[in-house]
Amino acid sequence: MTITAAIVVYAVTWFMTLFCVLPIRTVSQDETNHVEPGTPPGAPAEEVMRRKVWITTLIATPLWIVICAVILSGWITMEDLDWFGRMTP
Repeated sequence: MTITAAIVVYAVTWFMTLFCVLPIRTVSQDETNHVEPGTPPGAPAEEVMRRKVWITTLIATPLWIVICAVILSGWITMEDLDWFGRMTP
C-alpha cells in the first residue's frame, strides 16, 4: 500500500463516518419551534460541526488502522473476494 493509497483510504473512511455521525443528536429548527426565514424547517437549529468532526476523527482513525492492517497483512486478498472465478490466472 502506497502513502497515496493510505491517504485515500483514510479520506473515504473519514467521510463515510462523517455521514453516519451527522444525523446523530441533531435537533431541527422545527423541533425547537424557531424556524429562521428562508430556511427549511428540517435544518439544524444550532451548529455543532466542530464536535461532530472530532467524533468522526475519533471513530474513523481506529477504523482506518484496522482496514490498513487487513490490507497490509493479507488476511483478505482479491482472490478471497473473487466469488465468480473471474480472476483465475
